[in-house]
Amino acid sequence: MRKKRFLPMLLLLAFSVGHAFAQKPVPERPRILISTDIGGTDPDDNQSMMHYLLYSNEFDCEGLVSSPSFGDGDKSEILRMIDIYEEDLPKLKQHARRYPSPEYLRSITKQGRHGAAPLVGYSTPTEGSEWIVRCARKNTARPLYVLVWGGLDDVAQALHDAPDIARKIRVYWIGGPNKKWGINAYVYIIEHFPDLWMIENNSTYRSFIAKYKQDDRWNGGFYDHYVKGCGFLGEDFFNYLGGKPKLGDTPSLLYMMDGDPSDPCRESWGGSFEKYSYTPRVVFSHQTTARDTAQIYSIIEWHVKGPVRKDIPVGTECITLDIARQKWQGYYMGDGNYMVKYSTYKVGTQPYTITSDIKGFPQQQGFITIENVFPGKHRSTDYRTGAQWYSDKVAPELFYDNNQGAMTVYKWRKDAIEDWGKRCQWLKYTDIKK
Repeated sequence: MRKKRFLPMLLLLAFSVGHAFAQKPVPERPRILISTDIGGTDPDDNQSMMHYLLYSNEFDCEGLVSSPSFGDGDKSEILRMIDIYEEDLPKLKQHARRYPSPEYLRSITKQGRHGAAPLVGYSTPTEGSEWIVRCARKNTARPLYVLVWGGLDDVAQALHDAPDIARKIRVYWIGGPNKKWGINAYVYIIEHFPDLWMIENNSTYRSFIAKYKQDDRWNGGFYDHYVKGCGFLGEDFFNYLGGKPKLGDTPSLLYMMDGDPSDPCRESWGGSFEKYSYTPRVVFSHQTTARDTAQIYSIIEWHVKGPVRKDIPVGTECITLDIARQKWQGYYMGDGNYMVKYSTYKVGTQPYTITSDIKGFPQQQGFITIENVFPGKHRSTDYRTGAQWYSDKVAPELFYDNNQGAMTVYKWRKDAIEDWGKRCQWLKYTDIKK
């Protein structure tokens, strides 16, 4: 008898262990607002928008904001994708309830800022920033999770205009390269709202990006295996990178679908994070060489002493940093002081120049070495963060493909991709009810 019962118990134990870290229920239906640079220079926002639309029945989405895209993106691109979703909606409703109506989604689609915020980090309110304030101020105990897929500019504007919302919103930001594009907004938030609930995901998300040379169904073969022939959204998906999944913003959605989002330190499809007490700010007042170092994703400032110009207002763009084949504008700070800020996700030694059309400006040509560690060495110039600021886990064993913390997403990647693949099939087959 004991032998007959022993094998089933072993099988039950094995099943339990194997599923100990499966997708976990969300304690309450999350309120979300998505801020996206869709339609700009990176087509992966369109891919992640499709992901959201297929799972939109899982959330109480209160806003879709078109934020700085540094391209041609604006809310018309969100509306175009809602039109496509409307054509697929009858099939989706055969499988799940609570899919939002296209009319509702259009009503919450708002235009945010075009282009980056000025040096101070904010400017004038936008339709998008005002909508963030309106949603955050709703009379509910449930927090509003703001999922930022691009720059933080509209979030910074909303916080400037309505500081009281800082205690009512929780921000999950896909940072990394987005930090350099919206550097002034980031600096404004961390300087003025260090106690904000923030997940600063600089590198954890990067392991969700497919390896295109691998033709398996989780990477380069994703479109052919899961998406091809799946409705109007599936057809549209091919327009972005030829159907090759990048999906850099999707981990923010996955985070909201797996377990309690109020705990960033937990295991989840969208990553696991840890508390930070500071993030790095490195300040140079000299022409740097390869021996000068800064951390990846840090805020790097070069300060240059030059001509005193009483005719140039403080904050005027008047100098140019040329680095990594990109140009970044710097500012006049008054009393002959000039400054440019930069952030990068590329490691190694990089050459740079700082130039200006201002007569007598001392042009610089130097190097900077970027180390693959964040937050790394603590300096007196660093930004202090409060008890609710989280970022990528620092343990060496959690690096994946040289990206810090990325193993906390990569370990669940196949599960998340396969789950999405099954939902894509809802657009293809209509004979299975849920």
